[in-house]
This record gives sequence, C-alpha cells and structure tokens, in this order.
Amino acid sequence: MAKVVIKPRKKKNPRILVVTPEITYLPEGMGNMANRLKAKAGGLADVSASLVSALYRQGADVHVALPDYRQIFRVSTNHLVSRELRMYLAGLTDNRVHLAEDRIFYYRDRVYSSYSAESMLVALAFQREVINNIIPKVNPDLIHCNDWMTGLIPGMARRLGIPCLFTVHNIHTQKTTLEQIEDRGIDAATFWKELYYDRIPVNYEESRAGNPVDMMASGIFAAHFINTVSPTFLEEIVQGWFDFVPPAVRSEIRGKYHAGCASGILNAPDENQTPELDPALPEKYNSSNHYEVKRRLKTLFQQKVGLQVNADAPLFFWPSRLDPVQKGCQLLAEILYNTLARYHHKNLQIAVVANGAYYEVFERIRNMHNIGDRLAVVPFDNDLSQLGYAASDFMLMPSLFEPCGLPQMTAPKYGSLPVVHNTGGLHDTVEMLDVQQHRGNGFIFNDYDAHALSWAIDRAMEFYDFPVDVRTREVARIMEESQRRFNHDVTAQAYIRIYEEMLQCPLVVDRD
Repeated sequence: MAKVVIKPRKKKNPRILVVTPEITYLPEGMGNMANRLKAKAGGLADVSASLVSALYRQGADVHVALPDYRQIFRVSTNHLVSRELRMYLAGLTDNRVHLAEDRIFYYRDRVYSSYSAESMLVALAFQREVINNIIPKVNPDLIHCNDWMTGLIPGMARRLGIPCLFTVHNIHTQKTTLEQIEDRGIDAATFWKELYYDRIPVNYEESRAGNPVDMMASGIFAAHFINTVSPTFLEEIVQGWFDFVPPAVRSEIRGKYHAGCASGILNAPDENQTPELDPALPEKYNSSNHYEVKRRLKTLFQQKVGLQVNADAPLFFWPSRLDPVQKGCQLLAEILYNTLARYHHKNLQIAVVANGAYYEVFERIRNMHNIGDRLAVVPFDNDLSQLGYAASDFMLMPSLFEPCGLPQMTAPKYGSLPVVHNTGGLHDTVEMLDVQQHRGNGFIFNDYDAHALSWAIDRAMEFYDFPVDVRTREVARIMEESQRRFNHDVTAQAYIRIYEEMLQCPLVVDRD
C-alpha cells in the first residue's frame, strides 16, 4: 500500500462541515427555517449551536449535517404543519443545513434511545447518509465530528484526505461489527483499517463478523486532531484518574495527547443565558443594578418554590441533575440538615430544582425534618431554573468529575457564585474568591467528601457576612468578567485556531 502526501488546501475561506446528532438552534441565514431545527438531549446540542453560530457570524463557510428528526422538529415549533415541513425539507438543498434522511429519524420523539441496539441503528443510518451523500455534496475542506455517533466518519475522512477534528463531549461508547456497518449501507471495506477493534485484526475477512469496532475509540484513532471540552478533563483522562473511562478510549486519547494532536476547549453557556437577555426573567438586570433586582427576584423565586420569603436569606441553588455517580448530590444529602441547622440563625436556604435518582432522598430529608420553608425540592423546569440562577447567591456543583460543565459558567453571569469540587471543567472555570485581591469567582474544595463540601459552604457564608457594598462590588466584578470570558465567540476562536492549524498540515494518506 502506497503512502501519498496531500499538501494542505490553500483557500481563503475553507468549507467546514460540522457533523452532530443534536443541536438547539441555527442562524437564520443558514436556511429559511434553520432556527426551528431544535433537537436536544444534552450539552452537545448547545455546544454545536454556539460553535456553528459563532463561525457563521465570523463569515466562515460552515455547513451542518444533522439527522432529519421530523417529529422532534415539528413538536419543537408547535405550529409547523406537515405541508410546511415537506416544503421546507424540499428547499434544504440550497442552504447550509443538510438533513440525513432515513425513516428511523422521522418519527422519533427524542434524540437518543434507551436501548443500545436502537441507538446503534440510528447512529449507523446517520453516518451512512453523511458518508454517502452529504460529504460528496458539500465537498468540505475540513470535517468536525462529535461523539461516538459520528465515530466512523473520521476513518472515511482520512481515506479521502480530508482533515478531521473529533470532539469528545462524553466518554460513552458503543460497539458493532463491520458486518452490521456494511449491512446498514456503509462500505466499510474502503476504510476498515482506519477503525479501532477489540483485538488487532488479522485481515478484513476474519474480523468482519467477530471483531467488534469501538465507535468512540475509532473516531479518536482516525481523527487528525481531537479535543475534549475542558483542558483539565483531558489531563485527568491521560493520567488515568477515573476508572469509568473505557480502556480503549483512554488509550487512544493518550496516543493523540502525546503526539501533540489533542487539546481541551471549554464550552460556553447559551447566548441568552445572561440576566440582560434571559426571557425567563420577569425583570432584567446587569452588573450595575444587580443587588436590588436580585433581591426582588429572590422573593419571587421563594414564593414559587415554597421557601420562607426573605430577601436577606442566603440562598444556595442546585441546578444539576441529581445523579450520584457524577454530580455529588450524596455529598450534599449527607450534610444537608446539619448545614441548615448550623446556619439557622442566618436563615440559610437551599433550593433544588432538578430531576434524578436522588430526588426522593432530598424529599425525605425535607419531609422528615419539616423544613420545607428552608429546603425546596422541585422537579426541573427550565424557566424556574433560570429564575433560580438570578435569585440565588450561590450555586452548588460538587461533581466527582466534569468533562466541562455549564452551570458553573452560567451562575456567575447571574451573580450567583459557584461552590464546586476541584475537577475537570470546574477547575478550569472557577477560582477561589479573594476579596482583598479582587480575584476569583467562587469557592473550591479539593477532597471529594461531604466534609470538604461543608468547608466550602462555610467559605461562601463568610463572604455573605461581608458588608453589602463589598459583596455588591465583588459580584459586579465577577458578572462582568464572566460575560467576557464565558461566551461563544471565545469558544469559536479556539476551534478556529485548531481548524487553521489542521488545514496547514500535510496529510499522509494510504492508497491501494
């Protein structure tokens, strides 16, 4: 097999194809109804939307490949009838949004299935359309793939001599075989050597049916460059911090890291998640008037969730899902009653607006001790959660691990200071507050245990004891710094720098 060196493509405005299974919004200029295409399951949707929008604003020739979730799109708009939808889909050929067509997408009511077999079928159908139809149509200069559902595309891109960036948002993966891949219409024989298998393949024939392909590891293995969604999480994976990272995924990330082909790029919150723009807030505010407005919003929030109405009460807010595997809700549960008791004289309040496995645990603590006026436990509601950011003084996020995290970047924009465990994206975005030096934006604890979380809450309460003018000044500073630091344009610029570096590097391609 001959090695061919392909020189970099010299184009003033290279064409970028972003391949993503989910997205929250797209710029209107990318298509007549691009802003109505909303299919979200998690943070990947927000990141994809922010990156595409920022690239588009900066004049990049950006295209998007997305599954045609007709039912999800119809529900998300509430008024998009079938005839309008058909007319819209027929007109997509002339814009920058490219919908992968397959019946498996059309009638889904959510992006991902709870059944791994069905999720794999969806992923293969999506990649088949991208490989067979969308890439030839777009003819991109660079492809940007996201997570395991796009894990085969970097292998094909490498064979075609197209630079490919692969972003690892989560470390979840699934496996399938070459046989199943080909049965779903993807000619894997053309790029089978660019994939990652359970064992080293002897040849194509013996591996086709009995040597599973790891989708996430394949994407990392074949991509020319990879990134995680925070620098520290990348370091933690490479150093072997977490047992839950699949060995193959860790091995390939380490390989890219030591080859100088991996970096960490922080995500950013949704552009509307600022107190000046948030449609969920009945009263907008900014760094100059935050003190009085936040007090009024606090009393409104307290009324809505059943807390004692008291604008002077220090309010801690929990916005993340109640997942004890990652989010550390068991740490808070362990010290919850004791914390409220110790600060009873300060009227400390805690509001949990979230769903998850620990929801009933917090409910039991509230009911057992009859402390509903100081502990609110309510199901997640987006508007109520946004109001919680605005109403609260502090935001709790004691995660065991955090690939990136968004609440700790969102909260300080609203003047709510994060209390976090020192890990992953939390480490990269939260610095211990130093009032004397006018530095920092929150409170950090190093040891992952309840005692350390309690220590960090104590530091937050010490800050709350400062005179109002001191607190007001520091919160205003933090709000302004967060707005400059945590935004889509900063994130997009980091990706653009990677794109530019990749487009300047010659590629070595195997040719039969």
